[in-house]
Amino acid sequence: MYYYLSGILAHTEAHTAVIDCGGVGYLTTVSANTMSEISPSLGKTVKLYTHLAVREDAFELFGFATEREKSAFRMLIGVSGIGPKVAISILSALTPEQFAAAVCSSDAKTLARAKGLGQKGAERIILELREKLTKEYGATASTSAPVGIQISGQSSDALNALLVLGYTKQEAAEALNGLDASSMTLEALITAALKRLMK
Repeated sequence: MYYYLSGILAHTEAHTAVIDCGGVGYLTTVSANTMSEISPSLGKTVKLYTHLAVREDAFELFGFATEREKSAFRMLIGVSGIGPKVAISILSALTPEQFAAAVCSSDAKTLARAKGLGQKGAERIILELREKLTKEYGATASTSAPVGIQISGQSSDALNALLVLGYTKQEAAEALNGLDASSMTLEALITAALKRLMK
């Protein structure tokens, strides 16, 4: 319904931000990462990508500083037992890049740092999202990379992480092509690829 809001950041509290768009104040729930990005702009124009959660008793608007974070949020709420509040908690504890790296390296311990999640919830996220990637994009990135692009080893995990963040296989593979995966951590590899994608 709403793709993004662009307006004056009128008010902030813990995990909430009010965006004034033409005299209407939209209350949005945001992660700690988004809050730290927008809070210096109090009284100025900001842009938040949004997701509207509809329940029987309420409509709740969630806001994200980047489309990557919104994509990660939507992946998370697609996991059984993970609601919007827990998804925001995860994205407050981890950046989208850290979240994607944890999923693709099966790092449940890192995911479980999020308040309200726990080890079992972290393992369920990894199981369901890795399974989804396998179903949608093939068993391994190395065997399904676009023609002319070599993806293997840690680059394969990085490619899957970029898919978690909403990029296409072609975009992810091109961004990773030529990066020296052997000398970088998975998170650094993802970050380097994202810089290329944002140019």
